[in-house]
Amino acid sequence: MIKVLFVCTGNICRSPNAEGIFRHFAAADDVEIETDSAGTHGYHIGEEPDPRTVKAAAARGFNLSALRARRVTREDFEKFDLILAMDRGHFAHLDAMRPNGARAQVKLFLDYHPGGKLKDVPDPYYGGPQGFEDVLDIVEETSRALLARLRA
Repeated sequence: MIKVLFVCTGNICRSPNAEGIFRHFAAADDVEIETDSAGTHGYHIGEEPDPRTVKAAAARGFNLSALRARRVTREDFEKFDLILAMDRGHFAHLDAMRPNGARAQVKLFLDYHPGGKLKDVPDPYYGGPQGFEDVLDIVEETSRALLARLRA
């Protein structure tokens, strides 16, 4: 079983979206993949995803209500096969904290985007409702492509 961790800043917008959506698609395709999400910072530990994230995801049939924010740990580099950063800043943070000889590969989530042009999933936190919709579009497309890649 492949284990995938999705990482953003506070683990309340982008990475819970990726975790929930990717898990939903994997379950629908009957693929056994373990998923989780975490933040590079501990601003929101124990909190639910941002209500705007939950609302936008629910409108598309994705349930994020059981998710709770946590901070990425050094142990995650041994537990997971693949750690996916939502943007290049997260990637740099993860790369700097990655223990020598760690099992996990650290990559950008958008390395799997089918268009290949995007590098960073935009942070919708300080914007309006459209930002959350845009993130959902990106995460859905990328999650489908990631799942297809992992199945192959």
